[in-house]
Amino acid sequence: MSQLRTALIAGFCANANPEKALQQQAYLKSSMLHYGLTAPVLRKLTKEKIREHPITDSATWRATALELWRKADHREERYAAIELIGFSGYRSWLDLAALPLLEEMIVTGAWWDIVDPIATSFFGILLTNHPTRMRGTLRKWSHDDDPWRRRTAILAQLKFKGATDEKLLFEFILPSIDERYFFLRKAIGWALREYAKTAPDPVIEFVAKHSERLSPLSKREALRILIKKGRLDAIP
Repeated sequence: MSQLRTALIAGFCANANPEKALQQQAYLKSSMLHYGLTAPVLRKLTKEKIREHPITDSATWRATALELWRKADHREERYAAIELIGFSGYRSWLDLAALPLLEEMIVTGAWWDIVDPIATSFFGILLTNHPTRMRGTLRKWSHDDDPWRRRTAILAQLKFKGATDEKLLFEFILPSIDERYFFLRKAIGWALREYAKTAPDPVIEFVAKHSERLSPLSKREALRILIKKGRLDAIP
């Protein structure tokens, strides 16, 4: 067991809240135990322990994150693995060598609280820094049988704003447009809604063009802000 993992578990145990843990587990419909930490406490503790136990190379960083992930018996330990990957001091190590690790986390995590920060932050960075390779990877994922790989492809540009590759965004949505799975429908609506803040007209046109195929949930999410601001009167 790494010193970092030992320190993290000790800190989590010292701040555990059993009552809140049960509430969190029920909310996330998780079979994994919780310590009952609030998000600010979790982030504070994790950053403190990461600083106290520095990592000197990218291979050790990936191995440590993988150990935290695979050996986790409480959900916060998996959140700590995500925090470690996103830690500012190790940001330069987030490259294509980390892709197998991130893919394992997505496929085995398989829930929104795990997948979304990985998709919207880490895959956004990889797509920006390695556009050719990542476009190919995410294009393949957009057709994958695993819905969480698909969700990742749809959400990878969520924070791009004006830098969004519109053609790519719509391309990655289309393979899931007829899917009934809630978390794919929600992802489509969320991605379109964020892009609509920057480019409302293409989103309106896309929703109108595919109105019969898009789920009511996706359309409602996509256009919610535009309707609220009076840019649209109703959902097509």
